[in-house]
Amino acid sequence: MAIGERIRFIRNLRGMTQKYLGTLVGFSERTADIRMAQYEAGTRTPKADLTKSLAAALDVSPLALQVPDIDTDLGFMHTLFALEDLYGLTVERRDGEVLLRIDPRKGRNAATASEMIDAWASAAEKYRAGEISRDEYDKWRYFYPLYDDTQITAKVPS
Repeated sequence: MAIGERIRFIRNLRGMTQKYLGTLVGFSERTADIRMAQYEAGTRTPKADLTKSLAAALDVSPLALQVPDIDTDLGFMHTLFALEDLYGLTVERRDGEVLLRIDPRKGRNAATASEMIDAWASAAEKYRAGEISRDEYDKWRYFYPLYDDTQITAKVPS
């Protein structure tokens, strides 16, 4: 989720209008909604100081607004938080283990993601059971959905 989408998502969670958020971060009342619409649409990208101001106004960490970098521990965590927002990812403890799962009832994106995760689980189970080799499992993952035989279809970019 791009920074503009994160801003819109959290702004809506907070029940704020674009104009209200824009004035909180210092834009004039006349241009506040236009400027916020530009950031949310991705036609403008806020610089670091504005991102900090937006985060403060939205009462979140600036990391919650930025596109997460999964190569860092904090970026990985904020990626999981974004997946919770978008796909209904849930975290729970069961029998002493921490489990992540997608709640398919959270909407169309969540239902599709749940089906795709289920297909992945099937391929991983085949690998662990020795039904497919590591190379075949990696081929399944790196060419997904080309070798997915679970009858689940995913949209593939052309």
